Amino acid sequence: MRVLVAMSGGVDSSVAAALLQQAGHDVVGATMKLWGGDSDSGCCSVADVEDARRVAQQLGIAHHVFNFTEDFDRHVVDPYVADHAAGRTPNPCVACNRHLKFDRFLRRADQLGFDAVATGHHARVVTEAGRHRLRRGADRAKDQSYVLYMLTQPALARTMLPVGELTKSEVRALATQLHLRTAAKPDSQDVCFITRTGGREAFLGQRIPLHPGRLVDRRTGEEVGKVPAVELVTVGQRRGIGDAGVDGARRYALHVDLAASMVTVGDVADLLDPRLHLRDLSWVDRPVAPGEAVEVQMSAHGHPVPATFEAGDGVAFAEPQRRVAPGQSVVLYQGDSVLGGGIAA
Repeated sequence: MRVLVAMSGGVDSSVAAALLQQAGHDVVGATMKLWGGDSDSGCCSVADVEDARRVAQQLGIAHHVFNFTEDFDRHVVDPYVADHAAGRTPNPCVACNRHLKFDRFLRRADQLGFDAVATGHHARVVTEAGRHRLRRGADRAKDQSYVLYMLTQPALARTMLPVGELTKSEVRALATQLHLRTAAKPDSQDVCFITRTGGREAFLGQRIPLHPGRLVDRRTGEEVGKVPAVELVTVGQRRGIGDAGVDGARRYALHVDLAASMVTVGDVADLLDPRLHLRDLSWVDRPVAPGEAVEVQMSAHGHPVPATFEAGDGVAFAEPQRRVAPGQSVVLYQGDSVLGGGIAA
């Protein structure tokens, strides 16, 4: 089988390419050039491209670089900025997987005549009775199925995730055994287009107006502080949300009102909601039926909590949970299997 491997320059995609080669596939590596601006983090630097190229050279496979910067700007960066301008908190890594790694990259693979694509994500594709299932990676601490919830049957049919059956320590051990230059390379942790030196404020401040805002207590209606930019406040945020209330309880952001330049704040009990509404639902296979039991994961490294799927677009939690910031991805599971997910409304 001809397989095009998305090589980010990290250890996981390096080992993914090596495993597929060992399995006898005709493997070619390709690195996506996504972000054209400054970067000191993430997976889009010149050094990462060079690491991917050198690993491909070590393995004796061809390596290409695909320039997808225009697609990345249109589908990831521009929506990221627009969401903040609208008071939402987006998840750009999910958008990148949806539009670049498992759409644009897949289409390029088709154009070049490849049978499948592969990445270094810690998740598993399992085929049962002719249907494809997306499951958590064997290493629960490194599981990345949350950011792949948008994959549907056509994409899963052509996707290989070779390191999904391995723990991270096993991946690094194999990379060391093969003398791959990425064996000890740290994992990417940050959004590639947000620099550590400038952060979100510098990035967004160059693209949209940032407005100072008032912090208003939910119970008393009194102003209790200020924030330098309401566009940077996330629902659930505690840092920078004023001093403790009169009862000594920590304050959290409950709601962002951009039109009024106001952030409503309250204590942790005020954050609890019995339900969560979702938009832009996507299913791995079949839609979940109303009343069906699911487990809801509300962040990439969060713990799934039991809930019931409701008719339309929501879930009812078994016990109230902290409010999810609008714009964040929410993924539905049953055991290790991803059912699908959506965006917190």
